[in-house]
Amino acid sequence: MLNRERHKGRLIDHIGLVVRDLPASKKFYTAVFEALRIPIGGSDDRNFWADELFISTPDSDEVQGQLTGRLHLAFQAHDRDMVDAFYQAEMAHGGRDNGAPGERAYHKGYYAAFVLDPDGNNIEAVCRDSAVRTAESVVVRY
Repeated sequence: MLNRERHKGRLIDHIGLVVRDLPASKKFYTAVFEALRIPIGGSDDRNFWADELFISTPDSDEVQGQLTGRLHLAFQAHDRDMVDAFYQAEMAHGGRDNGAPGERAYHKGYYAAFVLDPDGNNIEAVCRDSAVRTAESVVVRY
């Protein structure tokens, strides 16, 4: 059998889904999370979330920039320089601006940049200045 190794917790910071009908989506995803034994982390009238997945209405404050109706992926960056490098690289390779590097109002120290990929997906790189990592990643071997 082939030995494999996976790292959890070092690539994806969060995933954002924008939905048309928040109550219907909350009912659906609550059942999914219950089956997986993952609790809802919180909710308000325009969002709910569990772990790294955030589900929002199109008019929520968290849906920043051009609404694409597609996927939002947020990649973890080690520092602000890495966020800046991400933005420059993506803009030089077919990305379209959806939010230049800068601190966001989500919480203190949330520094991010947003680009739209060639298919219109909202791709983000983010560092959280106040975050302290207890491990570089969780390694799963099987």
